Amino acid sequence: MSGAATFERSDHRMRFAGLICVSLVATAAFSCARGASREQALARTADTAGVVEVAEIADNADAYGQRLEHALLGAGIPRSMGDRIRAAGEAVFLPDLLAAEEGDPFLRRLVDKRHALPDGYEPDDLVTLDNSGSYRVSRSGLRLRQAAADALERMAQAARAEGVTLTASSAYRSFDYQAEVYSRNVRESGQETADRESSRPGFSQHQLGLAVDFGSITDDFAGTSAGRWILANGPAYGWSLSFPDGYEQLTGYRWESWHYRYVGTGLAAFIDKWFDGIQQYALQFIHEWEAAAF
Repeated sequence: MSGAATFERSDHRMRFAGLICVSLVATAAFSCARGASREQALARTADTAGVVEVAEIADNADAYGQRLEHALLGAGIPRSMGDRIRAAGEAVFLPDLLAAEEGDPFLRRLVDKRHALPDGYEPDDLVTLDNSGSYRVSRSGLRLRQAAADALERMAQAARAEGVTLTASSAYRSFDYQAEVYSRNVRESGQETADRESSRPGFSQHQLGLAVDFGSITDDFAGTSAGRWILANGPAYGWSLSFPDGYEQLTGYRWESWHYRYVGTGLAAFIDKWFDGIQQYALQFIHEWEAAAF
């Protein structure tokens, strides 16, 4: 992993430590809901924490609300979606958010037309995909990060048990390879069309080593048994559709029924539960949440 990845892991640990204080507020809020006064609940929470002062918890309660509003606004979350999150309260929403933030920060890293990967980024745990497992590969040399490859095998096993065979047709792309892909698309289709269908180098999810293009890499994939199966079952194995139909204005890319990103099961569940399965909204929210000073 690059030095940038190491820095992000350390930075996330500091942010996570700050969020532990907020989780204590969630405990206090839950106690209040069961009939205790806010002051009694906060006092009990402080006793349990041992080192956390009541005043600090109260201050963090206000900070949580402010940080939530900042993230919802900065991420452009639709009002109805945001209202559902607000209504849930920190006792319900925050544990799900913390679960979604666990683990490798690159699983949740926002990579889109405005947010690039660090210069020179290349995963250090890429493995080569082949036809020895439960899925097929359309060509040799495809690679994924180890965690994504393992999750792909688990998903493919489940699909095969239901009579569906998954085929990986594109996976990791280096910065240089993505530059070739993008340039070719511009030459063949023109700038405007290329920008709807292809990422500029440094801005591609494929460079993460976590994205797979399945099947034919055409709109026809959506109507295949594999396309229908992944759409319905992918999140249970940590795979999330990146560019859904009708969201080009949000994602910057037209519908790609074949492009899935591995985000892990915790984040995939978070995306489905709170953001109606729209990966871009969830990643934008997490990006704004983590960027906000606590």
